[in-house]
Amino acid sequence: MTTAILFAATVLIWGTTWIAIAAQIGDVPVMVSVFYRFVLAALVMLAGLAAIGHLKRPAQWRFVVIQALCLFCFNFVGLYNAAALIPSGLVSVIFSLASIFNALNARLIFGEPVTGRTVLAGAIGLCGLVLLFWQDIVVTPDSETLRGIGWAVFGTLVFSWGNMASRQNARLGVTPVTANGWGMGIGALALLGLIAGTGQPMVAPSGTGYWVALIYLAAIGSIIGFTTYLMLVARIGSAQAGYATVLFPVVALAISTLFEGYTWSATAIAGVALAALGNVVMFWRGRRRRGSAARTPT
Repeated sequence: MTTAILFAATVLIWGTTWIAIAAQIGDVPVMVSVFYRFVLAALVMLAGLAAIGHLKRPAQWRFVVIQALCLFCFNFVGLYNAAALIPSGLVSVIFSLASIFNALNARLIFGEPVTGRTVLAGAIGLCGLVLLFWQDIVVTPDSETLRGIGWAVFGTLVFSWGNMASRQNARLGVTPVTANGWGMGIGALALLGLIAGTGQPMVAPSGTGYWVALIYLAAIGSIIGFTTYLMLVARIGSAQAGYATVLFPVVALAISTLFEGYTWSATAIAGVALAALGNVVMFWRGRRRRGSAARTPT
């Protein structure tokens, strides 16, 4: 499979998962919907790994558990709650700033320097978000929108912590496939514990739309989406693979406009453009020096 196909698949899959998340919002409590998604994904992934003889126990469990809680539990509780309050396409724009959270967390956790590029990208992205939600947070303050923004930021921050745990797993020799397979199962168990602890009812999904969204999110969004992204990272590195986060909000917003009735304003357009520009600034590497290799992996 070529790099171009992997990149396109990642953008299309992660760009369409947001509307599927929105389709799960309704009668089924948020945590229960996230549980259904990851218990199904875990069963399919672990069974598949066992069938091909690649199911292995991690040498170290600590960061697998942390990754599970951050990538397959609390982050999606935040993102699903956000999708219940604001259009799913806008949630994807906030989530696209995960790269900036990654840079800041890498500084705090691994001691990596925060460059001027990171500061500039963060400032541009923040200005973009303010413009995107200008009508709701400045002109006519909307508490529901503010809560949606808060949930989306929370989910994105926790996702970033999961990325830091994934880096530690890699250092300890735990492969992404192993960490993700077990992680989805651990995340599902954690969600089940939260559901029991908070007394939320285990509502059975009803309606074809919910089931289609659930299967798509579990099989395509969770298993294939993470796999294509990790394959992309392995081929071209996390910086270049990160360009996918610049593009998938475009897909998500287009779908949100068609199916959720999202209405564009001049400030919203400017906000999306600035949010995307913040990501471009974050990942831009400029032209290579003359004489250096400029091969494109395939």
